[in-house]
Amino acid sequence: MLNYNEVIKSLPPEFPEILTEQNRNAFLDSKMSIIVLDDDPTGTQTIYDVPVLTTWGEAEIENLLNQSVPLFFILTNSRSLNSEKADQLAIDIGKNIRNASEKTGQNTLAISRGDSTLRGHYPNEVLALGEGLGINTAPQIIIPAFFQGGRITVDDVHYVRDGDNLAPAGETPFAKDSSFGYKASNLKDYVEEKTGGKITSGEVVSIGLNELRQAGPGKIAEVLKMLQPGQVCIVNAVVQSDLDVFTAGFYKALKEGLKPVLFRTAASIIPSLAGKSLKPPFEKNQLNPKGKGGVVVVGSYVPMTSRQLEFLKQHLQVEYIEIKTIELLNEAGFLTEISKVSAKINAFVEKNQVVVVYTSREVIKGKTPEKSLKIVNKVSSGIVEIIKRMHIRPRFFIAKGGITSSDILTKALKVRKAKVLGQIIPGVPLWQLDDCELFPKLMYMPFPGNLGGDDAVYNAIQKFI
Repeated sequence: MLNYNEVIKSLPPEFPEILTEQNRNAFLDSKMSIIVLDDDPTGTQTIYDVPVLTTWGEAEIENLLNQSVPLFFILTNSRSLNSEKADQLAIDIGKNIRNASEKTGQNTLAISRGDSTLRGHYPNEVLALGEGLGINTAPQIIIPAFFQGGRITVDDVHYVRDGDNLAPAGETPFAKDSSFGYKASNLKDYVEEKTGGKITSGEVVSIGLNELRQAGPGKIAEVLKMLQPGQVCIVNAVVQSDLDVFTAGFYKALKEGLKPVLFRTAASIIPSLAGKSLKPPFEKNQLNPKGKGGVVVVGSYVPMTSRQLEFLKQHLQVEYIEIKTIELLNEAGFLTEISKVSAKINAFVEKNQVVVVYTSREVIKGKTPEKSLKIVNKVSSGIVEIIKRMHIRPRFFIAKGGITSSDILTKALKVRKAKVLGQIIPGVPLWQLDDCELFPKLMYMPFPGNLGGDDAVYNAIQKFI
């Protein structure tokens, strides 16, 4: 455990130039569209005014490329799939992007957006995307920094910030994930661990803070152009300007003939690559949602989410409804539980009340990661059935947890396209559900399970009440 402020003081000064406008021009000059494959809906947490597709057919992608849309997301929710299905999905989307790009003549940069706490299908999902795109042997660039969530990388070690403390990622509860656990905090070691030794830590290249802050974009371009087929490069970063410098070097290298690369990143690199300045979260007086009351669904089981739920119970007098998880896992109790909970939600929302619906906090694990994932998906299917039975439009809807928010979005609300308006609090995206079957134009927030202090969900709700 390190002290955040002491670490920041020990670093060289940030690069002196502001590169946002330069990067924006370089991006526009490249005449390409950035397509982010998001393994859960929370990856839009740093961006605004961009579309999100929840389907990935060639025609849908082609339509946006024909319009020269500079940046859009495709929600894959692949973190809820087993590795075989996640691989096939990445291959299929990669092929669709390649075909749509060839038909429209629009260049594309596909990015595999993963979790800033290193959970998810790596490296198989990235390799599968490369296969679909036809760039199997492309080098990989890994950038897990996500500043609004306190995820930074220093001296190749990835950290998770908690107040003034920095914990190495491998020593956090996220590393003990029953489906995607790991041990290494040093990203070079992480690559070796996740590739089963096929790529050793000594073979991984890294771009350090000294290079970013002192040498600048020219040095970054040199490093990128020297990458060998299949080689992995990790990028250290502590603030947005570090990623702006990397981006400037990346576009310089592209102009000088850089061959295709594969990206596995968290959310913070996206605005840098698109040359978009950061936008502050919405204020309460900027929102004018239609409907009654509000709904908050808490499905994530990470300790951070449970603390946030407990904070809500202690500080916010609204209606709380528990979904008894054990009932969802047996055939007899499933229908009874979803009927009971959905009836309560409708009754309270009809009375213009805010309802917090949460799964039992006891974590039920399977004997293998695959069986644990199956349990997660069964619980999520119960939540989906509950939301499908809602018939009173809420003023807002918060879904806590990646799989939870994706399943509600696509399976319960049946959304095919949405628009990211911005953030409701730092790191939490606010979407407008343009084609929502149940509640058109609903304000929806896919809230990461692993983000925020104890009062984070409370602060989001306060923007609406």
